[in-house]
Amino acid sequence: MTAESDCRISIQIQQEAFDVGLQTQLLRAGADGQPDRRVGAVASFIGTVRDLNEGDAVKVLNLEHYPGMTESAIAEIIEDARQRWPLYAVSVIHRIGPLRPADEIVWVGAASAHREAALAACAFVMDFLKSRAPFWKKEELDAGSRWVSARDADEEALKRW
Repeated sequence: MTAESDCRISIQIQQEAFDVGLQTQLLRAGADGQPDRRVGAVASFIGTVRDLNEGDAVKVLNLEHYPGMTESAIAEIIEDARQRWPLYAVSVIHRIGPLRPADEIVWVGAASAHREAALAACAFVMDFLKSRAPFWKKEELDAGSRWVSARDADEEALKRW
């Protein structure tokens, strides 16, 4: 495993869109801003807002969170990943506020020396983010609005870890 000071961690909760290319560059960069030569693999996940949920057209997805608690929960998830795999950097960006179908909602990235660690850590962080980070989603539909319930499939996904 990497030493704690050797794994750069970034957690951002924001309304603004993010630049995937820039985030990948930042994930690969060392402390000097240049590409970290130890990094042999970068894995990332981008989640987007779907246009349909439970058979209904989604016009807007409103995301809320509990400031401070959300970042703390994400930091714990990342620490768990860091304990499992040798990582050089992990980054999570999660958007809040009103989002429309096709908008990017979340970006998770992991950098390591090897692809297995980067891929596994990225999947691990995303799986736990879906179930353990305090975000609340409310969909705006043609027929009104509704809160999005937790999915059994998301809880099932955690069992593989």
